[in-house]
Amino acid sequence: MVREDLISRQRLQKVFLELVNINSPSFEETVLGEFLIKALERCGCTVLLQEYDRSFNLIGRMKGNAPGFPPLLLSAHMDTIEPTEGIRISIDDEKIRSAGETVLGADDKSAIAQILEALAVIAGHDLPHGDLEVVFTSAEERGLIGARSLDFSALASRHAVVLDSAGSVGNIIIGAPTHLTYEMTVVGRAAHAGIEPEKGISAIRAAAQIIASVPDGRLNSGTTANIGMIRGGTATNVVPKEVVIRGEIRSHDQEMLLKVRDEIRGRAEQAASEHQVEVKISEHEEYRTFRLDPGEPFVRYMAGTLARCGIEPVLTLTGGGSDASVFNEMGIRAVNISNGMQKVHSNEEFILQKDLFDGCRVLLECISGMASFEQ
Repeated sequence: MVREDLISRQRLQKVFLELVNINSPSFEETVLGEFLIKALERCGCTVLLQEYDRSFNLIGRMKGNAPGFPPLLLSAHMDTIEPTEGIRISIDDEKIRSAGETVLGADDKSAIAQILEALAVIAGHDLPHGDLEVVFTSAEERGLIGARSLDFSALASRHAVVLDSAGSVGNIIIGAPTHLTYEMTVVGRAAHAGIEPEKGISAIRAAAQIIASVPDGRLNSGTTANIGMIRGGTATNVVPKEVVIRGEIRSHDQEMLLKVRDEIRGRAEQAASEHQVEVKISEHEEYRTFRLDPGEPFVRYMAGTLARCGIEPVLTLTGGGSDASVFNEMGIRAVNISNGMQKVHSNEEFILQKDLFDGCRVLLECISGMASFEQ
């Protein structure tokens, strides 16, 4: 066991507060990236800035100092769901929370702070460890775009710990759904609504029938569907020619997902025929489902790591996505763990001081114990 008194609570909190005060919505991570490059280099890491068309990812490398440790990847994302410009923070002995109209940004900057503190402890006390790779991705909140743009040929690790799940420290995510997004464009015929409405065909009325008829909400324990955006019409005196509908389907069962997708298509085409409008449908798979066996070696290792820290491990599934979905799809066995952030994506977001500390403690134990990991 790593001595927990090696972790500097003051430094951990200070870095976390510095991070959340840097505004970094998706595709606007530059200032945060500059901060993180310096922070990683102070810990003795070499840093690769890997650019893609809309932003960049960071890959930090810390050379191992002891034999018998397989390489390990640690990952978190740099962007937040909303701008945190003008953030106000409330701190007491129990928690750190947003006190204003913005998110706190604990998703996922609490994870970044925990990773940086773990590296600082390792470097500062020369603790034995294997080769470590740190991946800080961009635009995770926009559909894992940074992870999907990552150069995986630059990574040596075959196992990864992703810190991007809400809840008190202790959850191990062993499964996530396939996430399919779609866009429907409903095209009718424009006409003056007061002079000759009978010459028009309302795309809004056709869209309303489509929305009312397609599967929606929780369809079973592992499948959900939602229409989240609708846009159309130009003025109250014009029979609307075009409406755009955007929705999604998520499922842990690929066959069920395709069944729901086909049903949505069928209902849309039926409504289009009845209203004599055209409907165009496009779709995009944001990420593919993964499921880890509870008996898999790395899952058992992470469960044992939590247990050694006195925290009961809870294996669970999620309805959301994380970079772990992309890592697993690319052949890196990735476990997503909860790191303490709560009420994420809201202005009530917070993290308990205890969880901020425990997340770092678990990470340190994971790194130091990898010599005993049997692949």
